[in-house]
Amino acid sequence: MLNVAVMFGGRSVEHEVSVITGLQIMENIDKSKYRPIPIYLSKDGRWYTGEALTDIKNYQDISSLIKKSREIVLLPTYNLKKFYFYPFKAGLLRKEPDGLQVDVALLAFHGAFGEDGCIQGLLELAGIPYTGPGVVGSGVGMDKIIMKHIFKSNDLPIVNYTWFFRKNYEKDPEATIENVESTLRYPVFVKPANLGSSIGISKAKSKKELIYAVEVASKYDRKIIVEEAVKEPIEINCSVMGKDDELSASLCEMPVSWQDFLSYDDKYMHNESMKTGMKGAARKIPAPISEEKAEEIKHLAKKAFKVLDCAGVARIDFLVEKESMKVYINEINTIPGSMAFYLWEPQGIKFQDLIDNLIGFAIERRREQENNIYSFDTNLLKKASSGLKGAKTRN
Repeated sequence: MLNVAVMFGGRSVEHEVSVITGLQIMENIDKSKYRPIPIYLSKDGRWYTGEALTDIKNYQDISSLIKKSREIVLLPTYNLKKFYFYPFKAGLLRKEPDGLQVDVALLAFHGAFGEDGCIQGLLELAGIPYTGPGVVGSGVGMDKIIMKHIFKSNDLPIVNYTWFFRKNYEKDPEATIENVESTLRYPVFVKPANLGSSIGISKAKSKKELIYAVEVASKYDRKIIVEEAVKEPIEINCSVMGKDDELSASLCEMPVSWQDFLSYDDKYMHNESMKTGMKGAARKIPAPISEEKAEEIKHLAKKAFKVLDCAGVARIDFLVEKESMKVYINEINTIPGSMAFYLWEPQGIKFQDLIDNLIGFAIERRREQENNIYSFDTNLLKKASSGLKGAKTRN
């Protein structure tokens, strides 16, 4: 039986959504094959484990929940694969502190410091297999600006956009706003570059609204992206699962609980959503679009997944112009809410099967990495030991 560290929470504005996804995974994982170990990252960046973390009711009082849990740490030492209880209590007859041995990490983070490559890098150093994309895919998938650059360079359809640093706006707000207005047409959407969901996003139809939107977005990130709005947009989402060239696309969905755009509250904070995650949001599956249009979106979804070097399961969000039915890729969610299981269930892939696949991809990728050569013997240091003065190094 594999020990699976289900990691969720984190220092992110999407903390609560991540908790829901993590608890859903522990509820649906095949316990005849895996032993799920809850690993909760608090908002202040401390890590905890314990049975109390598996009950959503306990999250109504975080202080009390933490008192019922045990603090842990993960050392980046390669191949220890162990979360240690903290503070360390190594006895005289004990070679090392107590801890929890893990075989694979199942990541349920959303947003910064979890979905963006930070945790992935730590797990790489520790040699622990983990679900989802690697460091590069995670980072690029989180940064909307770099993501757009890569989409554009691979001839994927995107809306017109521009971007700037927060410090540029603070230094010369008038010039920054003028540049946006000279580049794009109203209405526009203003977004923090590195947040998921709809937090910090505003729609602007005038200069006054644009200034306000930039002020809001600037609270959340050092980089701001501004995009032209699609006229009468239809939102269509599609999930992709797999790695490398072995990819499958889910059914397409059309969320219907939005007006100008789908807000964070609409997505996650309804009572039903707290129970079922994204499945509880109002949506149409399959989306009421032609078969040809659905196939076009599936093709684009798989291409976007591949060019960003993603793995596991992701959800790619599209905007379709109602009149022309022209398709634009909006963004990718490399760890989607509820793992987008609701898009796979109609195709006979249950949540439990989806989790199984994610763990399998993680272990397979780790095996592939172990086949790589990361170092080779050289006499460079032996030569250098004779004297470094005046020596020239090359890499």
